[in-house]
Amino acid sequence: MAASTETPEPWYLALLGFAEHFRTSSPPKIRLCVHCLQAVFQFKPPPRVEARTHLQLGSVLYRHTKNSELAQTHLEKAWFISQQISQFEDVKFEAASILSEFYCQQTLVDSAKPVLRKAIQISQQTPYWHCRLLFQLAQLHTLEKDLVSACDLLGVGAEYARVMGSEYTRSLFLLSKGMLLLMERKLSEVHPLLTLCGTIVENWQGNPIQKESLRVFFLVLQVTHYLDAGQVKSVKPCLKQLQQCIQTISTLHDDEILPTNPAALFHWLPKEHMCVLVYLVTVMHSMQAGYLEKAQKYTDKALMQLEKLKMLDNSPILSTFQVILLEHIIMCRLVTGHKATALQEISQVCQLCQQSPRLFTNHAQTFGPFPHGLYCISVNCMDNAEAQFTAALQMTTHQELWTFIVTNLASVYIREGNRHQELYSLLERINPDHNFPVRRFLRETLKMSNAEDLNRLTACSLVLLGHIFFVLGNHRESNNMVVPAMQLASKIPDMSVQLWSSALLKDLNKACGNTMDAHEAAQMHQNFSQQLLQDHIAACSLPEHNLISWTDGLPPVQFQPQNGPTTSLAGLL
Repeated sequence: MAASTETPEPWYLALLGFAEHFRTSSPPKIRLCVHCLQAVFQFKPPPRVEARTHLQLGSVLYRHTKNSELAQTHLEKAWFISQQISQFEDVKFEAASILSEFYCQQTLVDSAKPVLRKAIQISQQTPYWHCRLLFQLAQLHTLEKDLVSACDLLGVGAEYARVMGSEYTRSLFLLSKGMLLLMERKLSEVHPLLTLCGTIVENWQGNPIQKESLRVFFLVLQVTHYLDAGQVKSVKPCLKQLQQCIQTISTLHDDEILPTNPAALFHWLPKEHMCVLVYLVTVMHSMQAGYLEKAQKYTDKALMQLEKLKMLDNSPILSTFQVILLEHIIMCRLVTGHKATALQEISQVCQLCQQSPRLFTNHAQTFGPFPHGLYCISVNCMDNAEAQFTAALQMTTHQELWTFIVTNLASVYIREGNRHQELYSLLERINPDHNFPVRRFLRETLKMSNAEDLNRLTACSLVLLGHIFFVLGNHRESNNMVVPAMQLASKIPDMSVQLWSSALLKDLNKACGNTMDAHEAAQMHQNFSQQLLQDHIAACSLPEHNLISWTDGLPPVQFQPQNGPTTSLAGLL
């Protein structure tokens, strides 16, 4: 190709054509594709062709081979050469973007940051790339848990998009910032930001799919904000709007006209991914509200949709959705008395994390071995439960989860009966003045849970109050608590509360001389006990039961088979 003309030479077009043919073959012939692109350098091409070819080679090697060293060399050359060429923005900024992505994959984050900062600095006259690079650097800071820097960048992006006349992209930046502020618990900043976003989204007139996707993003943040505060009843109108919104999106066609503003050439999520996300927040709501059968139904739908999507799309967010869904359904199974199924789903989470180190790291920090600890309690393996919760405490960076783990560890010490000193030391680590009011009694808890339809919390509070009144000899008041506890537990259904309630009803009726009612309650208690014991035996016989011993490193993939239950059944009754 002559240096004085932009018209490609025939040899270049031929090599490029062959390279693309080999790359898109089925299966791809990557080695031949690389040979064709390398042959371009034999002709000593001008800088534009040289930079573009380095970019193409680096991309192919990065995406399709394990030759990371050669991929890095080509990407770095593409970035270096393209910076010397004027009006070569697409190659220049694509090189910066892919090179930074490559560095992050190789855990060379400190090399990625200056590349992105330089690209952002010189891309202000190229709206699409400037916005895209800002998003990319903000994502990098988010992965490093530097949410302050990420929020600052998203704020810069929002102002830039406003100046460029793209209210759509401005909304994407603002909603992304709102998401991070929620993660940081900066609620005083979240409220005005979400209010502003709601106004912008409703007033914006543009591409219908883009508008609806913004509404989904906005409503997902609102719903998770409510759920985070335990406001299960208050969130229902927002959740209903969200479900209606995703139905609207599913009827819209994707072949809409592309935006004319280059700053608006973005989308938040594919609508198929949004559908799974809406299922996910619905499952979260159902779990908190204590509608566990509904939670199972939506989890099954979401997981089925995910399996179909993962056949065609290897996007990491799909595996993240899958892990979060499994975490919720695991807790659901433990509550409903299906430990063996929960154990198999814990194993699925381990396998997913084994396939993705980044997913495992994020999972460990937000949830860690916590489900394993709950499973250990359910099968009365208290030593293993203590080890799992202790490991979870060391891994998590979330204050609320930390508190939740500590309270579960405290319950282990209480059940063991001889750990008073450890229990008191543990409770001293919780600082009530900063986390939750200390003078909140069971009646107040009952009032709060009733107000927000938190059925499981209500059932647990009722049965505990009933137990206290029974011990105090106030049988009438005890009965007034235990009967609705049993009704609510049956509706959820919560097997442990049903077992507890039936035992109390048996003792209450016996104490009051109600022989027939006592016999009926005893039969109920026997039935619940048998169900739990059979599930206990099934769970402990599974090879996955050995996961109770895993507390460190990557999750194991292979399990040794069990000969039978190795734990006491007495603690379940």
